[in-house]
Amino acid sequence: METSQSILKKRDPAGNPATAFLQARNIKFSLFHHPSPPVTIEQAALERNQTPDQVVRSILFRTQADEFVMVLIAGPAQVSWPKLRHYLGLSRITMANPEEVLAQTGSRPGAVSPFGLPNPIRILADRHVLHPKSLSFGSGVRGSAIILESHDLLNALPSLESGDFTTSKL
Repeated sequence: METSQSILKKRDPAGNPATAFLQARNIKFSLFHHPSPPVTIEQAALERNQTPDQVVRSILFRTQADEFVMVLIAGPAQVSWPKLRHYLGLSRITMANPEEVLAQTGSRPGAVSPFGLPNPIRILADRHVLHPKSLSFGSGVRGSAIILESHDLLNALPSLESGDFTTSKL
């Protein structure tokens, strides 16, 4: 039987920057591998034995020509563009396109992790992200997730900024 590490190595033979980042900081986490990449947040949560609000999406926005910000949002929530623009003090932002996401994060949309990024990126977390005790994130590899405790997210990303960036209340 294959182990999680051997499956991950097959999916990402060069190694995984997200897990290497967490290991280097002695952050406790586990890897979850879906039988096939999930199609919805609800499916991802169900397979991980979590609720949708425990599945954290890492969404990349372009703030200027070559400047980006990542926003961590609890699964079902939607980013409030006016709130995000106000927090950033900008009148205009756009979502990064798939090529920009890959260039800035090293991952394709649907697998983006806030850990082990190849480029420094300002990371914001909606305040609802930290409510559940256990959270899951993209691992950088489609179909795999990193699961860790919310306090470990703060230990892993000490410069994480928290605010109200959603249109709905969870």
